[in-house]
Amino acid sequence: MKIKINWGWAMVIAMAAFMTFILQYVYRTLADDTLEHHLVSEDYYKDELYYQHEIDKMNNASKLKENLVVERGDEGMQVTFPSDMEQSKITGIVYFQRPSDNRIDFKKEIVLDKNTMLVVDDKLINGRWNVKVDWKYDDQEYMFKKNLFY
Repeated sequence: MKIKINWGWAMVIAMAAFMTFILQYVYRTLADDTLEHHLVSEDYYKDELYYQHEIDKMNNASKLKENLVVERGDEGMQVTFPSDMEQSKITGIVYFQRPSDNRIDFKKEIVLDKNTMLVVDDKLINGRWNVKVDWKYDDQEYMFKKNLFY
C-alpha cells in the first residue's frame, strides 16, 4: 500500500516539525544553567532615581585638567588618578562589572600608591569589563566609566 501525501498533509507535517523544533529550543534555553540571563542591577528602579547624581559626578570628572586613566598593565588593571590630586584625600570605590555574568562582579576600595591603584589579575578573566570609578576629593564627587576588554 502506497501512502499518498498531498500538499495539505505536507503543510501539517512541516508545521508540526517546526513547532517541535521551537518548543525543544525554548526548553533547552530555559533549562541550561550556562545561559542564565541576569539583570545589570536587581534594584533597577531605585538606581534610576539616582542617575542624575551620576551624570553630575561624570560632568565633574570631565572638567578636570587631567583625566583618570584605566588601562591594562603587566600585573593587572591599573587606575591612575590625576597628578594634581593629593592621594591622601582621594576616597572611593572601583566597580568591575562583567556584562555576561554578574556572579564575577566585584568592587575594590581605592588604595593608592603614587596616585596609582593596581587591581591584580586574580579576579579578572579575559573578556569585556565595565569599569566604574566613583571617588571623592575635597568634598567634590567624581565618576569615571569605561568599557574595556581584558
